[in-house]
Amino acid sequence: TILGAEFGKERQGRRAIIVRALYGLKSAGAAFRQHLATCLAHLGYQSSKGDPDAWLKPAIKPETNEEYYEYLFVYTDDILAISVDPSSIMEKLNKYFTLKPGSIKPPDLYVGAKLRKVVLPNGTKAWAQSSSHYIQTVVKNLEEWLRGRDMKLPSKAETPLPTTYRPEMDVTPPLGPEDANYYQSLIGILRWTVEIGRVDITTETSMLAAHLALPRYGHLLAAIRIFAYLKKKHNARMVFDPTYPKINMDTFQDVDWRPFYGDMAEPLPPTAPAPRGKSVVLRCFVDADHAGDLVTRRSRTGYIQFINMAPIAWYSKKQGSIETSTFGSEFAAAKTAIEANRGLRYRLRMMGVPIDGPTYTYVDNMSVVKNTSSPESVLRKKSNAIAYHAVRESAAMGEAIIGYVPTGDNSADLMTKVLPSGDRRTRLIEGLLWDL
Repeated sequence: TILGAEFGKERQGRRAIIVRALYGLKSAGAAFRQHLATCLAHLGYQSSKGDPDAWLKPAIKPETNEEYYEYLFVYTDDILAISVDPSSIMEKLNKYFTLKPGSIKPPDLYVGAKLRKVVLPNGTKAWAQSSSHYIQTVVKNLEEWLRGRDMKLPSKAETPLPTTYRPEMDVTPPLGPEDANYYQSLIGILRWTVEIGRVDITTETSMLAAHLALPRYGHLLAAIRIFAYLKKKHNARMVFDPTYPKINMDTFQDVDWRPFYGDMAEPLPPTAPAPRGKSVVLRCFVDADHAGDLVTRRSRTGYIQFINMAPIAWYSKKQGSIETSTFGSEFAAAKTAIEANRGLRYRLRMMGVPIDGPTYTYVDNMSVVKNTSSPESVLRKKSNAIAYHAVRESAAMGEAIIGYVPTGDNSADLMTKVLPSGDRRTRLIEGLLWDL
């Protein structure tokens, strides 16, 4: 190469052999973000304290004079603008940064998932996210790998895993280094598939991910079966339905907690921007699989969070301690969900989103419901005290309210158990995914 002026006057114009290319310096990323932040601040945007890469700016809809916030969501050098007129925002940014030709357009791809607008049966417009293209691509690569070993995907896979298979009980031979590395890559792909919307394989992926350190041949076959299931049911979309849910208030009890926890109130962040726009209703479905791990007897926590009718976060993980009762495992799961709800409420408030009421939290264990709706109930198990009082205090301050949902209608059941093929599994999945 011919050295330019950036190499100094004494070297400019000389020939040099490139030994290695460096993509920026260690501080280049931070410098770019600081430069971008300066430009966005100049345009009137403010970084959210709940997420520093979410930027907001007060605006007014010209047709209705309704106050709302314009948003810019930044991921490295990709920017998503949400506004009545997002194109004009991107054109302004184009004066600071030269954008790729044709890049100013409605979003059609998000980290491997296809995005498009849909019209719901009630006429409501919504965004839908599909991982079909991503799944078909990775399945094609897996099938090519299997052909090289005279193997193929199972022809029948109505569910990700059979209910009789327990990864922790697998005693098949350990994989060699090469196959173990490939198994780990498959689990990474499955994790990302869950991340972009395939909630129906969350528990199965989590169970297999617990064996990354010493995977066995049976674990590899189980992962391959999940891909066979995905191939058969790749055409699934997660629809972010903005309509308000119908809350049956008879499910929840209004009680006076003051004699037990004093004049509690949900702490509101003092630096939150003034709320603008339509309020949202938050819901959370929680479940626990008591002593589900047959080796360690640890329980599994699962929850799914909703904003209005849109699922936006899901979780499946073994609990950190062994609970000796269903009561304890359910309260430990409720505590984890309550903390997640608190974080979600904070992030939304720091983005100026008004929240309508408490987070309606559904569990399928009547002991949890009674102990969080009856202030006079007494804890008789000291080991569960922290989770017990954390959940009750959240209810006392009005941050959350706990209600009962039948197990057959609890969508968080998908986050804790390997469910068999049938009406119940289908009904729960159809509440989260379309066109499965």
